[in-house]
Amino acid sequence: MSDASDAETAISREAPAPAAEGWQWLPQALRPLNSEVPGSGRLWRFETTVLLLVGVLFAIAIVNDVVLGTHTNHRLVADLRTWRSYTGHDYKNVSTEQDIDHHTTTDVVCGNTVPGPPKERVQICLQMTGPVIHGQRRARGGWYLPPKAEDLRHYRYGCFGTTKAQGACPQ
Repeated sequence: MSDASDAETAISREAPAPAAEGWQWLPQALRPLNSEVPGSGRLWRFETTVLLLVGVLFAIAIVNDVVLGTHTNHRLVADLRTWRSYTGHDYKNVSTEQDIDHHTTTDVVCGNTVPGPPKERVQICLQMTGPVIHGQRRARGGWYLPPKAEDLRHYRYGCFGTTKAQGACPQ
């Protein structure tokens, strides 16, 4: 007898170990095996394929999340640079708000018109849209806010640009 046939007869004589007691409620075909039936090899191929597909799905999700975060940070830095360029103020306490409710790339950047603590002076808010070009974005419009006011529609005044046309300020 050859070595291969000896190994096959030794495997075929071994009885498979009984399945765990907790799985008795499942039908026999669905219960987990303690050992695979010799020669089938189908189960590990299916498991490997499923694990590879799950791994590819996770890799795509991770890359997508990293790219989205990178683009968002790049856009917010450009918004701050644009606000400083338009107003001529190099303030550090400038607030940026993203339009996450509507999933757009429209951002609003607000900062004081004169030096002072944040929201203690009149603020000018610019609405940024479009792509980042040469480190800046286009300010399509904006409005002013009185001191200590949150950026709510009824506190806005002096709208200009597209925000005036959209009726962003109360009449």
